[in-house]
Amino acid sequence: MAKAKSKSSSETPLMTQYNAVKAKYRDTVLFFRMGDFYEMFNEDAKIGAKVLGITLTSRGHGKTGDVPLAGFPHHALDGYLSKMVDAGYRVAICEQVEDPKLAKGIVKRDVIQVVTPGTVMSENLLETKRNNFLSAVFLDETCGLASADVSTGEFLVTECPKEKLTEEIQSIMPRELLIHEDQVQEIEEIINHSSSTFIQTKQDSWLFGKEYAYEILTKHFKTASLKGFGCHDLNAGLSAAGVVFNYLQETQKTDLSHINRLIRYHSDDFMHLDSATRRNLEITSSMIAGNRSGTLISILDQTKTAMGGRTLSNWMARPLNQLKPVVQRHEVVEELLNYPDVRSQLITQFQKMADLERLNAKVVTQRVSPRDLLALSQSLGQIPPIKNAFSDLTTPLLKDINKSLKPCKQITEIISQALVDDPPANLSDGGIIREGYHKELDELREAAFSGKDWIAKLQKTEREETHIPSLKVGFNKIFGYYIEVTKPHLSKVPDTYIRKQTLVNAERFITPDLKEMEEKILKSEERMTALEFELFNEVRQFTAKFSSDIQENARAIGILDSLLSLAQVAEMNQYVKPVMSKQDEIYIENGRHPVVEQLLTPGDPFIPNDVTLDSHTQQILIITGPNMAGKSTFIRQVGLIVLMAQIGSFVPATSAKIGIVDRIFTRVGAQDNLAGGESTFLVEMNETANILNNATTKSLILLDEIGRGTSTFDGLSIAWAVAEYLHNNSIVQAKTLFATHYHELTELAMILPRVKNFNVAVKEWGDHIVFLRKIVPGGCDHSYGIQVARLAGLPKEVIQRAKEILHNLEANELTPNELPKLALGKHAPMKVAEPQMNMFAEEEQKIREALKKVDIEGLTPLDALNKLDDLKKLMSTDD
Repeated sequence: MAKAKSKSSSETPLMTQYNAVKAKYRDTVLFFRMGDFYEMFNEDAKIGAKVLGITLTSRGHGKTGDVPLAGFPHHALDGYLSKMVDAGYRVAICEQVEDPKLAKGIVKRDVIQVVTPGTVMSENLLETKRNNFLSAVFLDETCGLASADVSTGEFLVTECPKEKLTEEIQSIMPRELLIHEDQVQEIEEIINHSSSTFIQTKQDSWLFGKEYAYEILTKHFKTASLKGFGCHDLNAGLSAAGVVFNYLQETQKTDLSHINRLIRYHSDDFMHLDSATRRNLEITSSMIAGNRSGTLISILDQTKTAMGGRTLSNWMARPLNQLKPVVQRHEVVEELLNYPDVRSQLITQFQKMADLERLNAKVVTQRVSPRDLLALSQSLGQIPPIKNAFSDLTTPLLKDINKSLKPCKQITEIISQALVDDPPANLSDGGIIREGYHKELDELREAAFSGKDWIAKLQKTEREETHIPSLKVGFNKIFGYYIEVTKPHLSKVPDTYIRKQTLVNAERFITPDLKEMEEKILKSEERMTALEFELFNEVRQFTAKFSSDIQENARAIGILDSLLSLAQVAEMNQYVKPVMSKQDEIYIENGRHPVVEQLLTPGDPFIPNDVTLDSHTQQILIITGPNMAGKSTFIRQVGLIVLMAQIGSFVPATSAKIGIVDRIFTRVGAQDNLAGGESTFLVEMNETANILNNATTKSLILLDEIGRGTSTFDGLSIAWAVAEYLHNNSIVQAKTLFATHYHELTELAMILPRVKNFNVAVKEWGDHIVFLRKIVPGGCDHSYGIQVARLAGLPKEVIQRAKEILHNLEANELTPNELPKLALGKHAPMKVAEPQMNMFAEEEQKIREALKKVDIEGLTPLDALNKLDDLKKLMSTDD
């Protein structure tokens, strides 16, 4: 006890209070409000100074000596909070929770909110067109995954096998992941290859109990069970949901009634996209810059509202896997395309609409400003003209959307009656409530304003009566109202003046009348401030009662805006409506890459290409051709066209018939994970193994080189075996585009009936090549690598020497042209193609030598015929 007393006595009361708060929030950086500043002490100060780029200083606090200190003005909170959260820190915001005027001793302070990457609410910390999900994962017999966006009120839950957990997390893209304290290592191993940028936060094991989850969720939703949400039979998923909601309660410390439903979804309802596919197809993030530039979403997103942007982003993260809803979206896009006037009206209204979801969340959590509330009212005011704009359209989905939209007239009426047309940003600034809305407030304003008029006239009256021309009446927060007289005129001051303050060159006075008026004005202003706060809070509470209606409006607007965006893009870029089916087929006529075609310079048209894939006759396309010819663009555009079709978009083609695809897999280029101890080749094999172990006959596989990260013979052997496996394994007979530089793979078409060869056409002009960008039937026996190297600027000596080496290598090719040598073995398939002429026997050298001696420039037509006859005889002699 004596020791504790000694420690306490060595601290100032302020530091005692600070340390008590900090002890409750050890794992956070504590922003401690002191007057007009937020201060950080000790280790927090050192972290804050480094992350925020502010000065680290120190301050004496009793016998403890100097304490490290860093701080910033309270009005700059959002900017500094953003930096801290982006750096991955959890921040506890500690405010003064009592009026300093009423405080006895030190002002009471407490933490009003803990801000983490997954729980931010401020618009300055959020991306407008992306959800900010907090997720939790729990491993049991299955994996439970729950996700909530506190800024919008969305709350999702699902269960999946462990092998699909990474993909599910990828589709959600959380900012923060809550993990059971005993499962950290196992979960990290499962999601090792995930490219999401989220922080991991450990949680106590008891929080994952199903009974606790059931209790906390039913209490919040005010229900007897979770059957109404279809979640009563979940186990791991329910545990994860309970952890998410508990975390939100602990960090937000406020009403969360805008989270009013728990949505259970099934992963099989959506196309699966692993991290490699999301990266390689550049759906929402570019591989090089890591932003939206040059991505599919940058082309498709023409949304005008924040809700629409988030909805479209979610659609692209999880394309549909069911035929009916895909067709319904296509029908809406088609009808909107046919009614340009409707589109124009909707765009006009959407441009006037603020973020309903996030404004609604602010209303419920008591963080809404006067301007926010007015923006909400004005946005809801757009609902009637929006409903009217497309009320005559007939597609079922549009009719459902129209029915979902609620004008919420009660809200717009009370807000327009209560708030002034241009309210201040902060509630504390006053002047929020409209004149005529509340009688007492009007009377207080009149009293305050009349008092100020009296004071304004006082200066003129006193100057005239005292004959002091420099006399002035002023006000400051410390001394209140005063009469100031400069020292040369002090002899003229009346006896009724009472000295209040002495300055260097003047004296300040009050009078009984001025003091009386000051009290009247200040009391009126104090009451006005309190009454305005009460009235504003009444309006806020009334608005919060309609939280569910506002959210339903936001969801409907999000869907409508997304479909409108797809219609706009379809018109701008000349997309067509795809015919969707359940068949295992993909037919695209004159398909184009949706991103590349937009990046080409004017006058440089994109060359379209056809593709036909099915599981019965043309399952695997081996695509050969030189670098830079367009192989990678071609296979990616097929994947993007299929993905676009299944989010409900029209596609860049002349026509398209697409069977629903359950997964798109990609194996593209050279990637490494050196930090994880994985070489380029190991990453390549990991991705290939994932494809072979998870693909189905409903899948689409895009392979852009396999085996290039190891020796030629190893790589070629693996590539050949992979192609055979995809063809011969009845479970994994997926539609496949296989771009490769291994020309030997073209011989697969000789022995595997569903393998077809295609190549990218080029024209040769001497040592130069022209890329035609056209995919044509047949294999390619030349990579043109040396020509491409010349285009890159390699020295002439290197190019010439490479030609010589290539000549030597080509004299001893890897495969003969009878039954392919690569196919030999006990599992060798039967040969199904006709034998081709053997170009690699001894006669080849003789023919080569004869051709070298031909003088083409001096050859007449007759000489040419004779030479051809000689070559024919030479072959006959060899036979």
